[in-house]
Order: sequence, then C-alpha cells, then structure tokens
Amino acid sequence: MQRVLITGGTGLVGQRLSELLTENNYEVAHLSRNPTKGKYETFYWNVKKNEIDKEAIKNSDVVIHLAGASVVGKRWTKKWKREIYDSRINSTRLLVDSIRNHNSRLNYFISASAIGFYGWDTGDQPVDEGTEKGEGFLADVVADWENEVSKLDEFGVKNAKARIGIVLSDNGAALVEMMRPIKMGFGAALGSGKQYMSWIHVDDLCQLFIHLLKNEETGIFNAVAPEPTTNRDFTEQLAKKLKKPLFLPNVPSLALRLMLGEMQVMLTGGNKVSSKKIEQTGFNFQYPSLHSALKNLVK
Repeated sequence: MQRVLITGGTGLVGQRLSELLTENNYEVAHLSRNPTKGKYETFYWNVKKNEIDKEAIKNSDVVIHLAGASVVGKRWTKKWKREIYDSRINSTRLLVDSIRNHNSRLNYFISASAIGFYGWDTGDQPVDEGTEKGEGFLADVVADWENEVSKLDEFGVKNAKARIGIVLSDNGAALVEMMRPIKMGFGAALGSGKQYMSWIHVDDLCQLFIHLLKNEETGIFNAVAPEPTTNRDFTEQLAKKLKKPLFLPNVPSLALRLMLGEMQVMLTGGNKVSSKKIEQTGFNFQYPSLHSALKNLVK
C-alpha cells in the first residue's frame, strides 16, 4: 500500500481527495500546522518557520501538494500578495529540500498549480500547456511555483503539475458564491460576460490527481473540463438550474474594481483552456459539460 502525504488536506479539494485515495487503497497522511488526532495521521509543518516533521517525509511514497493562501475572497493588498506568493513558493521549497535530505524512497510528487499562468485574459483564443506564460501577478506566482517543483528533477523524483481552473463543488468555494446573488434575485453576468471560465468538478479534479498518480505521468497538465464556457452562459445555466430569472444588466468592470481592487481581474478576465493533453493520457471526465456538473451539484 502506497502512502500519500497531502498538504492542504483539510481544504475543499484535500478532503475529497483523501476520501477517494482511501477508497482506492492508498494510505493517506496530512501535513498541518496544528496536528490533531483524526481520520488521517497528521504531521507537523510550519512553512513560515521553515519547519517540518522529518518522519512525515521519510515514510511517504508520494506527496500531493495542495497548500497555498487563497487568491479569492480577499483584497490583494501588498501584504496579502506577499502571502499568496510565499505560501506557495516557500512551502514547495520546504518540501523539495526535505525530500532531498530525508527520503530516498519517495518516487512521485504532484503539485497543484493554476491556469493563471496564462495571464488575466486570453479572450476566445484556446490555450494549452505549450502556451507561453502570460502577464500579471498570478502568472508570475505560478511560474516561480512550478520552477520550485521542477527542482525535483535534479535528484530523480518524478513530478507533475496540475494547472487547475475554477473548482466547482456543492461544499463551498466558487459555485456557492455564484449561487448566492442569483437565489436572492440579484444575479447578473460580470464585466462583458464574454470572458471564458475554465472550470472543473471537484470529483473530476480529484480523479485526475489519482489518474496522474496511478500512471506516474510527468509534466504539466491543465486540470479543467473539456467544455469551458463564458461567464454569461455560466450565469444563465446556473440561474436556469436554480429556476431564477436574470433581468439585471451586467455588473460593470469598474464597479468590480472599486469593490475588489486588483482581484477583480479574476472575474472580468478569463481563459479558454484546453484539456486535450490529460485526455490523451486516457483520462475520462465524469462531468465534461457544465450542464452535467450543475445537474450533479445543484439540487
């Protein structure tokens, strides 16, 4: 039985991934700043103090790295942008250094990454893993984040990076936030409404991680569903599923900028991201269309 060590194991994706890994006969352990007894064995780490329990690394065959400060739900002040950057780069550096120094048995590492690598807004032009890095804060973060993971190549640890899109779940995050104004009768498309949203159902994302692990795929893979959609279409489909009308005009980009600051680019920009590379490895999506995802998640 392979032992999989997860960072960010108590988060939305980490919780579901832990469940599915256990169902697939993997032994699961977590890293946490506050280890407590629970369903999964949990080891101590503290990225800000550059500390980690060596036993966690010594006894693991695989690491899945999901931890990182949220890029949504909080204004991007200078301090918070530093937190977003450091939480990803420093945590990855701590893991890589620990693996180098304390584990000769670990043979595979999967890191979360983000489609923010492609920049704020690439319009209706499809992008794939070969597309060059875009402009902007998040693109810079992702590039440095992935470079830290690539250091594993220096001592022979296979690794994969999953550039994740908008994760849809009925247990919080983006979908719940989008549903709230629609349920109250204030739903509306954002900005032009033409910006693309590349999304993925949380179960498909977790199964994608497991697929990478079972096949030890290496390199960069977009973790998005095969059918990206525009913000306007997403909003309309969600309103239809909730049986609520949409009658308000689009929320202007300027208003979003005033409310959210720099973070508004994540709502008014977008990317039409291709999933072909992961599909070519034999991965099949359970929820390839927005209709199928919403049918499962919105009751």
